[in-house]
Amino acid sequence: MSDPIVILTEEPLGADDRVNIERLVDGADSRLLVLVPANTERHLLVDFLENLSMLDVAKAFRDLAGRNPDAAEERAHADETLAASLAALAGLGAGVTGQIVEGRAVDGLVATVRETGAAQAVVITRPHAVADTFHTDWANKAQDQLGVPVLHLYAGSGFIGDS
Repeated sequence: MSDPIVILTEEPLGADDRVNIERLVDGADSRLLVLVPANTERHLLVDFLENLSMLDVAKAFRDLAGRNPDAAEERAHADETLAASLAALAGLGAGVTGQIVEGRAVDGLVATVRETGAAQAVVITRPHAVADTFHTDWANKAQDQLGVPVLHLYAGSGFIGDS
């Protein structure tokens, strides 16, 4: 059996993501372990600037005026994201399992890679203009802490982030 591949995602994985992971597995019998954070740790100011940079002014101000997300709602969203992701990757490699990560997402990824002896880690996110530009995204943070490659993919696309 090949080394496991650990996948951290903030978005529900879909058909395009399956194609990307299938290419990565490339017929090997790697186990896939999907991690979904219970809380994506977004910051109000960063989100505001990010929405403005993506020219989504209405969303920027709507989010700024919005309330803090409820922990139960965030957990339910994480559960839905995990279920959709496991379904999207079903049948790949030597099997797909997953779990919700409590606390910091990158810390959970790093701990899981070390616990499982994974040779590869994948971070799948939506584009984050500020974090991606200043290399403070999850993939770069994980790469700084691990001695294994961290592939950064943008959800639902074939685009690779700059890690």
